[in-house]
Formats: sequence, structure tokens, C-alpha cells
Amino acid sequence: MKFLGIIAFLLSASLALAMPPKAEIEALLGYLKNLDGAVFIRNGSEHTASEAAAHLRLKWEKQAGKIKTAEDFIAQCGSKSSISGERYQIRLKDGQLRYADELLTEHLRQIRKMKTLGASPEAFAPTHASNPTI
Repeated sequence: MKFLGIIAFLLSASLALAMPPKAEIEALLGYLKNLDGAVFIRNGSEHTASEAAAHLRLKWEKQAGKIKTAEDFIAQCGSKSSISGERYQIRLKDGQLRYADELLTEHLRQIRKMKTLGASPEAFAPTHASNPTI
């Protein structure tokens, strides 16, 4: 009987560490939306971080059936224009120019690292993010 209790505990603990893909994607969108002073560059036009998050959310909704993981989301929605094939870029507040997919991938790693350390989901999408990698 104790053995079953131990197995149940271990199973619930491992499930608690796993964050569903939808939650990871929402955390990425929240991170992007709240990048303080960032400019999203899509097909040569500049957009606010909030506009960028809304655009990626729309792409996600349209391709929901194809996106099973946060990595799928980054590759299919957060990497490049489906019209021109041009990679999305983000100019951070400090002037640094980054490809959006690379920045989102780095943040996804941070989300997963923080989750294994027991951080709450609210920590994944700060309300006034100015540091691109938590």
C-alpha cells in the first residue's frame, strides 16, 4: 500500500513540473506583449510589442491544429512572415536587434528552468519586462 502511495506522489510531482504547451505559449505571448520599449519588425514595418503579441496570437489561432508544442508555435508563428518568408526581428529597448524566434526560444528555456525551480506561472510573463531573458 505504501508503494502505491509513493508512486502516486512521484507521478503527481512530475506532472506538476510539466507545463502544458498552451500555458507555455501564453507565457511567451505575455512576455512578448510586455517587452518594455521593444519594437517588433515584420516585413519591414515596425510594430509595438502588444501588436506583435496580437499578431502571433492570430497566427496561432489560425494554425491551432498544427501546433502541438511551444517549439511548434515559435517555428510556425514566431519566426517569420508566412507571406514574405522574412524573419521577424525585435529591437530591444537597449537598441539590440534580435531575431524573434531566437529570443522566444531563449525565454522558453527560462520558463522551463523556472518551472523546475518551482516558480509560479505569473513569473513567466512579467507585467513590465525590460530584460529579454528574465
